[in-house]
Amino acid sequence: MKHRLTGGIRHFCLAALLFMAALPPVFAGEVLVAVAANFTEAARDLAAHFETATGHRARLSFGSTGQLYAQINNGAPYEVFLAADSARPMKTESAGLAVIGSRFTYARGALVLVSPHAGKFGDGPAFLESGDYKRLAIANPETAPYGLAAQQVLEKLGLWLKLQPKIARGHSIAQTYQFVATGNADVGFIAQTQAASRLAKDGQGFASAWSVPETLHDPIEQQAVLLTAGAGNAVASAFIDFLKSHEAQAIIAGYGYTVPRAETFRQ
Repeated sequence: MKHRLTGGIRHFCLAALLFMAALPPVFAGEVLVAVAANFTEAARDLAAHFETATGHRARLSFGSTGQLYAQINNGAPYEVFLAADSARPMKTESAGLAVIGSRFTYARGALVLVSPHAGKFGDGPAFLESGDYKRLAIANPETAPYGLAAQQVLEKLGLWLKLQPKIARGHSIAQTYQFVATGNADVGFIAQTQAASRLAKDGQGFASAWSVPETLHDPIEQQAVLLTAGAGNAVASAFIDFLKSHEAQAIIAGYGYTVPRAETFRQ
C-alpha cells in the first residue's frame, strides 16, 4: 500500500513539473520602455541581459524620439524613455513627466552617408554637391535627432535648400535605413550603428559609405530618463541602474556607440 502511494506521489510530482514547464515564464516584474528607433537592436540585447540578470522583463516600444515624446506628453504609460537626443528628456523633466535627477547620457551616436551602389562616392561633400543621385533619404528632422543632424550637415555644406526636391524623409531613422537598404533611395544619412549592423549580418554592408565628421553637426547625445509613471516601479529603477552598469555599457559599445565612463554619467 505504501509502495503504491509513493509511486502515485512520484507520478503526481512528475506531472506537475511537466505542467509547470509548459507554462509561460513568470516574471518578477516588468517595465515599459520607450526606445528611439536607432537603438532597436541594442535595446533588445540589453532587455535580454536584463531579464537574465534580474528576472524582470523590459517591454520595449520603438519609434522616433519626437513621436515617443509626443506619446509620453499625451499620457502614454511608458516608465523609462531612451531618447536619441538630450532635448526631449529635458523637456519631460520641465513638463513634470520625468523624475528630476534621473536623466543621463547612455550613448553617443554617429552619422554616416551610405549607398548600396559600389563606387558611388568617396568624397561625401563633393558627391552631395554634384547632385548625381535621384533621392537622398534622411529621417524627419522634426521628430528624429539623426534627421536633424543630417539637416545640419546639409546646411553647413550650403546644400539644404538646393537639395529639397531630392530629399525623401523617413518617419524615423529605421524607416530611412529601409529606404536605402531596399534601393528606394540611392543614398541616405543613417546611424553609423545601422551600417555596422548590416555589415555584421551580410559581411558586405553598404557598398559606399562616408563617416560624417562631428564638426558638421551637433553631438548626437542619447539620454535616458526615468518617467514619473515609473517612479513607483522598482523594476523601472532597476532597469535604469542596469543601463549604467559596466555590462550594459559594454553591450552598447559593441553596437558601435561611444559610451560614457560608468562613473561619469552626465545629467
